[in-house]
Amino acid sequence: MLHDRLLVRTDTGEGERRSSGGIVIPATAAVGRRLEWAEVVAVGHNVRGVEVGDRVLYDPEDRAEVEVRGVAYLLMRERDLHAVAAERLQGSDDATGLYL
Repeated sequence: MLHDRLLVRTDTGEGERRSSGGIVIPATAAVGRRLEWAEVVAVGHNVRGVEVGDRVLYDPEDRAEVEVRGVAYLLMRERDLHAVAAERLQGSDDATGLYL
């Protein structure tokens, strides 16, 4: 990876989802802008706040897809992230492990 780029693997594929109440939401349903979570699999040498294995929150409309050895990944810049969730960010008992 070069510069401030991240290679991430999405947590869920395109398809139907379930709401917290158990209602099935089809993949074709129009929803507002919805952010998604992904797992970081590689980072560039200029990335400062993210490490491999962290979970990141991103906007799926600002993504570039790439396929490596038959597996689909997303390529993005560190500045395009909205949040980072990692165990290493939990410094005390009241910490959430989320860096916004």
